[in-house]
Amino acid sequence: MIYINTDNILFMKRLSDLLEHCNFSQIHGNTDTEITGITYDSRRCRKGCAFFAFDGIHTDGSKFIGSAVANGASAVFVSKMPAEFIDGITYIQVDNIRKVMSALSSALYDDPSSRLKVIGVTGTDGKSSSVFFLYQMLNMLGEKTGFLSTVEYSDGNTIQKNPYRQSTPESSEIMMILDEMARSGCRYAALESTSHGLSERTMRLADVKYQAGILTNITHEHLEFHGTLEKYADDKANLFRKSSQFNVVNCSDRFAPHFMEASKVPVYGYALYGDRGELPGGKPVLYADNIAADNSGTAFDAVYNGKNYKCRINIPGLFNVENFLGVALALIKITGFPPERIFSLSNELKAVKGRMEVVDMGQDFHLIVDYAHTPGAFQKLFPMMKSQTGNRLIAVFGSAGEKDTEKRAIQGDLASRYSDILILTDEDPRGEDSMRIIDDIASGICADFDRNNLYRIPDRTEAIQKAIELAEPGDTVLLLGKGHESTIIYSQGNIVWNERETAEKALKARLSSGQRK
Repeated sequence: MIYINTDNILFMKRLSDLLEHCNFSQIHGNTDTEITGITYDSRRCRKGCAFFAFDGIHTDGSKFIGSAVANGASAVFVSKMPAEFIDGITYIQVDNIRKVMSALSSALYDDPSSRLKVIGVTGTDGKSSSVFFLYQMLNMLGEKTGFLSTVEYSDGNTIQKNPYRQSTPESSEIMMILDEMARSGCRYAALESTSHGLSERTMRLADVKYQAGILTNITHEHLEFHGTLEKYADDKANLFRKSSQFNVVNCSDRFAPHFMEASKVPVYGYALYGDRGELPGGKPVLYADNIAADNSGTAFDAVYNGKNYKCRINIPGLFNVENFLGVALALIKITGFPPERIFSLSNELKAVKGRMEVVDMGQDFHLIVDYAHTPGAFQKLFPMMKSQTGNRLIAVFGSAGEKDTEKRAIQGDLASRYSDILILTDEDPRGEDSMRIIDDIASGICADFDRNNLYRIPDRTEAIQKAIELAEPGDTVLLLGKGHESTIIYSQGNIVWNERETAEKALKARLSSGQRK
């Protein structure tokens, strides 16, 4: 986790100077105080911090003002002034507390996104992979780059695990990370830009200055937050509204026209099958041809401006070709490097942890760990894996609690159309009953699926063990939904989790027991 280092304070700004960057309605206390950091979490406060008391879903941030002050906060931002004040602490009342935190965070860190060329990636699926592709390819081109994704982040020097549960952290953390990149000498930043982060309700990305945006796709997800699929797409389109140079759109997506209309700068299109009929987003300038996929990757021609470039990605899945096309097009436009140089990097790309990750301990069946957890991801993944499976397809997955409930039956329907065995289990139940979530998924299973091959096993370790126990030679076992994540969330708290290690332990137990390899 990133904390303010009070022994080596990098930033110190007078509160009165920071307040020039926002609107406020009331102040109680001295504005000459020095601010050394910004946070919304009282536990992270250190000497000189400004604490933002958010109105949360489950609690009120004003309840933690005392804790923030005890930890060193010298200023407190609130939506409503408290009945009593703590001596020596400055209180600032604002109308939109998240918007103010974004503006002040940018000001404290000297507008870090303006010191970088920021490329944002949004979409339902493919964001983390695309961001990681951008990071790898730009560095291969000699352009020092930092990145932030759901899985990891880098200041341009070392790659670390993303310490936040949120794919897009709050604005104070975003600005701190961008500043780290700028100070370490990065020229570019690749930023996973989620619908939550782009929403005007959170303002997490409100003051990030983007040069370019990439749309991967829009499918059913996060309707518990956005309400409708149209609103979900429109919040994502804020990325295209913010970009200052150009945007890149997946012409195959039905929301492509909406993103193109939202953009104030030129939009360039890509598609996996750009030569096959009319696409919602029009004719792409980059598409794939002569596609030849196998279990270890895909060879294809990248067709750009009528010229073919030989490529191969050594990561399974046509969706990774799609991600590559969007990234390659953005890099051609922003770097000025010739297309042949960009496309030549395809076979050097590595996968994101927990994305199409093969687990091989010598067993005679395939085992893959992937983060797929949306209907859109299922729609791409299952047909591909079924076509490449020599025998049966066994899928282990669940669905998140207290999240989009409508997608559960859709997941069940899609998975059952291609799988021979389904094992439904916990993903992140949170406060919901595990079996209720599993039953919601099972309600969508298609009529043709043999329900004798349906297993309801909430305990994820037991579910994985069952899948490996059932696997026969030539089968493919898919472990979906957790990928890189290090916890499973229950109502009583989080438990530590590692999907790959759990699979490896189950495989080792099977092999040592004398079962088939």
